[in-house]
Amino acid sequence: MADQEPDIAPTGSKKYKVISLFSGAMGLDIGLEKTGRFDILACVEKEKSFCDTIRLNRSEGRLSPNLRVYEGDITNFDPFAILRECGLEPGEVDLIVGGPPCQSFSTAGRRGTVQDPRGTLLWEYLRFIEAIRPKFFIMENVRGLLSAALRHRPIAERKGKALEADEMPGSVVRLFADDLQKISGSPYHMDCFEVNAVNYGAPQLRERAIFIGNRYNATVDFPDPTHGPDFADNVRTLFEEPKSLKPWKTLGDAIGHINDPGDVIMDFSPRKKSFLEMVPPGSNWRSLPVEVQQESMGRAWFAKGGRSGWWRRLSHDLPCPTLVTMPNHASTSLCHPDQVRALSLREYAAIQEFPTDWQFCGKAQQQYAQVGNAVPVRLGEVAGQVVSRQMDRLSAADWQPDFRAPEHYRVVYVQSHVRTRQWFKKGETFVWSDGEENNRAVYEAPQTLRRVSSI
Repeated sequence: MADQEPDIAPTGSKKYKVISLFSGAMGLDIGLEKTGRFDILACVEKEKSFCDTIRLNRSEGRLSPNLRVYEGDITNFDPFAILRECGLEPGEVDLIVGGPPCQSFSTAGRRGTVQDPRGTLLWEYLRFIEAIRPKFFIMENVRGLLSAALRHRPIAERKGKALEADEMPGSVVRLFADDLQKISGSPYHMDCFEVNAVNYGAPQLRERAIFIGNRYNATVDFPDPTHGPDFADNVRTLFEEPKSLKPWKTLGDAIGHINDPGDVIMDFSPRKKSFLEMVPPGSNWRSLPVEVQQESMGRAWFAKGGRSGWWRRLSHDLPCPTLVTMPNHASTSLCHPDQVRALSLREYAAIQEFPTDWQFCGKAQQQYAQVGNAVPVRLGEVAGQVVSRQMDRLSAADWQPDFRAPEHYRVVYVQSHVRTRQWFKKGETFVWSDGEENNRAVYEAPQTLRRVSSI
């Protein structure tokens, strides 16, 4: 069963006031609450089924009975009205948290031109910061946001032509940082961290970007990884002497104890199951006969790239791949190791480390979306500990800003990219066999532990 103890011990007892935006099913918020240091006063969420989930868990006593739920498009809400209804003035909220959806900037799909980025949800988040003026903010997002450009020029049109400033990778975040700096009054400093949930004890490989900002000139740092693969003993970090890491949590740690998967399963079709039943745990399409590969994958069989998600059968001995909103797609399949079926909603929630009694509302696809899109609870907990420690320090100094403002915003890479395990080499398919030593089917050692750059 997954380790439920926080890896960073609380440092104080004062509770800090939080407003949550783009709350989803509250994975980030649950992580904050696990620290015991935060009181979530209000949440804003557009999707009705997500809000129904929040209200249900509030009525069942899993959230504060005083939590205010604002259902609707964030563009229609007045942050000053929300403040008044919470009995607060600008500057009195300690923390704003949230992960604004950024489909326009996603690397997963086709990137398009963003004519007016200030009309996107990313800038709606900034609008709330400017109005509410929290002491700190935590903004979580896809890692691809860090390299996203304001304007995308197709590759075919780039030959011999230099990219303009708004076409350069990272121009979205640079504009966001510029606008953050222009907020009247004391400006905000911001640090961004590229992290992976598996490195902090989550049983899932999930890369995320976490932005932490404050109006006290404080530079924050995300902790070094606490967990790693078997070969990661005695890792030297940027700040410390060599130290031993705890082993990564695995899918088996998360769901091995679940005997009843529950009733909510977005399962594979009979045709898909006919292919998956031929794939052993820990493998994928590479284990199928070539003629079956071609039949089942169609044009994708001729494509380049890893295609590691095609007909993927999971292993209890490995961390789970990143959860997607629909586990029953052929190209991103999340098939149970022991049974020929997709992971159930109950198993999804365990992998994301939601409380075991947490309930979800809506149709099956909506429930999967709530869990699949959530911030891993473990990352919310670690981020909450990072921020609460800084708040404790500043509170002890009567909230006086640090003497010197940082020279620039930072992007800190914290070993977020897990170098992929080997699937295929020199005509041989590598399978991760549950319970075996698997000496040859290993993840590659990380090339970079920590790297700092400026925005």
